[in-house]
This record gives sequence, C-alpha cells and structure tokens, in this order.
Amino acid sequence: MYVVGLTGGIGSGKTAATDYLAQQGITIVDADLASRVVVEPGQPALAAIADHFGKGVIAEDGSLDRRALREIVFADADALKVLEGITHPAIGDELHRQIRASHSPYTILVSPLLLETSQKDLVDRILVIDAPATLQVERTMARDHVPEAQVAAIMKAQMQRDRRLDQADDVVENHGSLEQFHQQLDRLHRFYLEQAQ
Repeated sequence: MYVVGLTGGIGSGKTAATDYLAQQGITIVDADLASRVVVEPGQPALAAIADHFGKGVIAEDGSLDRRALREIVFADADALKVLEGITHPAIGDELHRQIRASHSPYTILVSPLLLETSQKDLVDRILVIDAPATLQVERTMARDHVPEAQVAAIMKAQMQRDRRLDQADDVVENHGSLEQFHQQLDRLHRFYLEQAQ
C-alpha cells in the first residue's frame, strides 16, 4: 500500500486538500479522528487513562472528559508524557488498521503531528499544504471563531514552517484561488497514482 502523509500548519488547508482527494476516490485516514476513536468508551486506552489519572477524567456518560484531562496534562509535562505513552501506540495501531483496510490506489494519512511523531514512519512520501502565516491566522479565526492570540499560540506550539517545508517531498501552495489549489492537487494525484503502481 502506497501511503502519502499529508500535513501542514493550522489553517493551511489540510481539510480542503483531503476533501478534494476523497472526491477522486482516495481513502483518507485521519490521525485526529483515530485519536478520538481510541479513547471511546470500552477502548483499552480509555481504561488505562482512567486507571492512571482517576475517575475525574471520565464524564458521567462514560466518555473521556477532555477538558478535565487537558487541565491535568497542560499543567504537568510528566503527565502529558504518560498520556502520550498510553495514546500514541493505540493511535498507531488504529492508523495501521485503517491503512490496511484501504482499497484505493494509494492512501492519504492526514496528521497535523505527522512530522513530530512516529506517524511519519507509516508513509512513503510527505505532502505539505502550505500557506503564509497571515492567511493561516485569518482562516483559523474565521473558521473557529477564536481570538488572534489563541491562533498565534497554537502556531507557536506547532513545528516551524521552514522545518516542515524542509521535510516535504511535495508542497501545495494554498494562497491563490481554489482552482489553482485543485490544479496542484490534480498534478500530484496523477503522480501518486503512477508511484502506487
């Protein structure tokens, strides 16, 4: 299975890219969705989180109380490491499962943390969706209805743009028209189809 890892900073256009490639019949495996699946009620990772962090991180309906857990791990770097030790292997297993289940000519693994984690080991090629920082801020503020300072804090926590671009095999510039964006994706789609054969 030929796998392309797709990443980019917040507001760069990752979702617009994966939506378009999905319309071309390509399977999209989303690391963010996988990270939610592994902590659903009944999953071993949720039980391990409850065992370590206590029942206070479990909501009344049995689901993960994300806000309560976030407050713990953002105040304590060691707690964050413990959480990652529980969730990252489970997320990796879920991504493997979804990639193996794919029946499209190639598969896209989309992840904002692709380059910061072992997820990059699952891919044959890295595609970065890139946009100027000012445009990332504008888009994120409009989409998420959050203040500029919050977007800036998220961007600061993410990998620096130049480091991300240095690791890219392919880059799609997302600062022009939707048509230009789709033309770049079409070109890469044809290339990935060739590579996958």
